[in-house]
Amino acid sequence: MNFISKCSLLAAMSLTWLTPQLSYAHEVKLSAKAAQLAPYQQRAFQDEVFYFVLPDRFYNGDSSNDLGAGANDKKRAVSRGGFDKTHKGMYHGGDLAGLTEKLPYLDNMGISAIWLTPVLRNRAMQAGTSGYHGYWILDFTEIDPHLGSNAELKHFIDQAHKRNIKVFFDIITNHTADVIKYKECHGEDGLGWLIDVSKGNDCPFISLAELSQGKHYTPLIPAGDELLKSPAWLNDMSVYHNQGDSFWQGESSIRGDFAGLDDLYTQKDSVVKGMIAIYQDIIDEFKPDGLRIDTVKHVNIEFWQQFSPALMQHAKKQGIANFFMFGEVYSFEPEILSRFTTEAKIPSVLDFALQGALTKALVEQQGTEVLAQLFAQDHFYQSDDKSSNSRDANQLVNFTGNHDMGRFAYALKQSPHNYSEQAQIQRNLLAHAMVFFSRGVPVIYYGDEQGFVGDGGDQASRQDMMPSLVASYNDDDLLATDKTTADNNFDTNHLFYQTFAKYAQLYQEYPALRFGEQTVLYAQDQPGVFAISRQVKASSQYQAQNLLIVFNTAVKPQHIDLLTVQGGAKQTDSELVYRSAKAEQADEIAALSFVIYQLK
Repeated sequence: MNFISKCSLLAAMSLTWLTPQLSYAHEVKLSAKAAQLAPYQQRAFQDEVFYFVLPDRFYNGDSSNDLGAGANDKKRAVSRGGFDKTHKGMYHGGDLAGLTEKLPYLDNMGISAIWLTPVLRNRAMQAGTSGYHGYWILDFTEIDPHLGSNAELKHFIDQAHKRNIKVFFDIITNHTADVIKYKECHGEDGLGWLIDVSKGNDCPFISLAELSQGKHYTPLIPAGDELLKSPAWLNDMSVYHNQGDSFWQGESSIRGDFAGLDDLYTQKDSVVKGMIAIYQDIIDEFKPDGLRIDTVKHVNIEFWQQFSPALMQHAKKQGIANFFMFGEVYSFEPEILSRFTTEAKIPSVLDFALQGALTKALVEQQGTEVLAQLFAQDHFYQSDDKSSNSRDANQLVNFTGNHDMGRFAYALKQSPHNYSEQAQIQRNLLAHAMVFFSRGVPVIYYGDEQGFVGDGGDQASRQDMMPSLVASYNDDDLLATDKTTADNNFDTNHLFYQTFAKYAQLYQEYPALRFGEQTVLYAQDQPGVFAISRQVKASSQYQAQNLLIVFNTAVKPQHIDLLTVQGGAKQTDSELVYRSAKAEQADEIAALSFVIYQLK
């Protein structure tokens, strides 16, 4: 074994194993309710347990809006239709009314913040699929009619706030819906294709160097679509790059169309000011508690340096003292991720690097040193720039899977290790424990608490919580339940729901799990023990607290007898806070489980 920081572990603590103190998972009471927390206006970002949800796939509270815009609504006709509950790429009817109705379900699980995929008005149909996900925005001033109205969104936020639950919006600045076409690709009227799209050629990206040599696309807007977007300045073709489709590398990553979506010219001062104004108005009207920002790495970093501070300051002027933003930077490299919290001045980002390390440790069975190696790079997130909104790695947003890459359960299902269902359950729960109890803010991806698995990423990972009619969803073998997605999946007795509620309770009860400085104490080059401490100093809000958290990623119990008195060190009392699985002996940790100790 290659022990990492063994000496620091031995020097830092010693434990008295008090068998009568053992308290097992089933004994923890489900008391993590948002009403028991500090008022939402006063809570810091690190106080939250997030639930990430696609409203269309959650619950249908109002079937009258299933088709979107009304049949006589000519102004918004392009936002009507796309409803087909049997098709995984169409609208399924979930809405804001449904989310509002199910707030008790989220509250009882210990959720304190809800992150919604974009809710602004979309183009209902593009290229044979629908905008059920919300990322094809036409109108930045109103809610998509498939989900409800502006008034219904305000009502949802009001009801969440009455339960002391925050609401975060998912926003987009990189692109709008696909309205602009190119004569060279789509013909004089913009309605056809002049190239063989079956070969994946769409509209190949034209670089700035090629533009300087005279090569270019001729942008056009098909007749009748000239005024589709709102605010009106978004209908001006000059505020877009118009350089063709991105191939996700180099210049194309910033200036190319995202699969045909109209890529905003975010280097232009008028676009920067326009997008700031759009989201200032959103903050003024709806008073969200924060924002998640889509496709951050596909926008030039200078844009964020203006956009992020402007919105943070504006929200505070509107009385939202703890307003917070985090970005999606799809990269597994901390050095790249951290650029956007330091240089770009976005307060935080989703921690894709942690997701990658969890996959290595719990799906691929690499050694726990992969986790230690990741956390050793947390210093990249430190910033001495006091004008920046960045903080440190404790504000990173932790997750196991999402709507793009798919669920962690799917990765386990597809593993060549051919895990049994019980092993999948154990590894899934252990991954979520690492999300909750390592530094960072935990996110539960909707449906994970009901054992959803899926068949991959994107549409294949966006199952219905309400009874589904999608065959490729309903043939899934869900974890820890006999149900399928054809059933109503709001089971508060599901093992995962109950366990996540317990995790949330622990997270909220112990300040060290939210604010504590993390130190890696022990790791090894094979599956087994991974130990960290979370320590918070005494303050006006909290007493000093020191927690020891030990994970076991191996399939056999691991003895932790190295945690003994060494060199005459003074013995330290300890209290067992939580043990996720019963061990045969007090000095061991069961396979694929974890323990938390409080050191006095």
